[in-house]
Amino acid sequence: MRRDYLNWAIGAVGLALLLVIPNVTDQFQTFMFAQVAAYAVAVVGLNILTGYSGQISLGNGAFMAIGSYTTALLTARAGWPYLVTIPVGGLLAGLVGLLVGIPALRLRGIYLALATFALALSVTPVLNNYDKLTGGHLGVGFKAVTPPFDIPLSNEQWLYFLGWIIFFLVFVPAWLLLRGRTGRAWMAIRDSETAAAANGVGLAYYKTLAFGISAFYAGVAGSLLVIDFAYVNPDSYSLNLSLQLLVAMVIGGLANIWGPLFGALLVVWLPYMAEKAVNSKPDLAFGALLIVVVFLAPNGIAGLLRRGLLVLRGRRREAGQITGALEATPAEADQIAT
Repeated sequence: MRRDYLNWAIGAVGLALLLVIPNVTDQFQTFMFAQVAAYAVAVVGLNILTGYSGQISLGNGAFMAIGSYTTALLTARAGWPYLVTIPVGGLLAGLVGLLVGIPALRLRGIYLALATFALALSVTPVLNNYDKLTGGHLGVGFKAVTPPFDIPLSNEQWLYFLGWIIFFLVFVPAWLLLRGRTGRAWMAIRDSETAAAANGVGLAYYKTLAFGISAFYAGVAGSLLVIDFAYVNPDSYSLNLSLQLLVAMVIGGLANIWGPLFGALLVVWLPYMAEKAVNSKPDLAFGALLIVVVFLAPNGIAGLLRRGLLVLRGRRREAGQITGALEATPAEADQIAT
């Protein structure tokens, strides 16, 4: 119960911060936080697949590409409202994820990682080769989105609120799923497939389900990103994107529901901050931070913060016990000590 209260408290504080941010940041910073929302959605999906079900994927950037191109093509060429294309992009990516997840049942560990690595490598060449559909190197662009119904917001503020509304719409179901039977099944598979199967967990069903849900989240994230920029080209979905998602998951906190938020913040803001602070290359900054986190905080930033809260709670409990012992009778003091 205490952990539930802690999660609700974190959520309430986070929601308050999200409402304040667009009022205290400039347009560029607000736009950056809109991108954070998109990346956070993608990392939530990857965390489900890798962090909770134990299936290493280096190919979620490919599923983001499916969502992005679905939104771009339906908006630019079919004239669809961009809001309608977000679930369509997610569902299409999720379907492809299910199809990928079926043959992936035969693979595990490094072999699954290599298979998804090959998937990520193939994205850019495939998109460039089918240039009549994807626009090739020129990409696909459409009119920048504006707030609907004459809502008194700037374009950047609208993208910000849209991104975070979508994030919470997909975050809450993920949180509930991980707390229930499905989450327990995924964690059992991650810890030991043999033991999970012996206890009646359907390996094929739950592993394929994790792939499909993870791909759906990646597709939604891809749709959000292309709405932010109103443009997409194949180079945006190279292997580097999949690696960024993996780094965000590890730095934020593997198998931690709040980890994707911290990881997405760093993936979006670290390159900008590194360039501003020391004129450093983003890859160098990512590498240095990853090394520091792996050695000093193997549970990620979210795990480090949680451990700090537990330490503070433990100290308060000890202080309360000491105070109670000082004020108690000798017999009561002995009972407190034990």
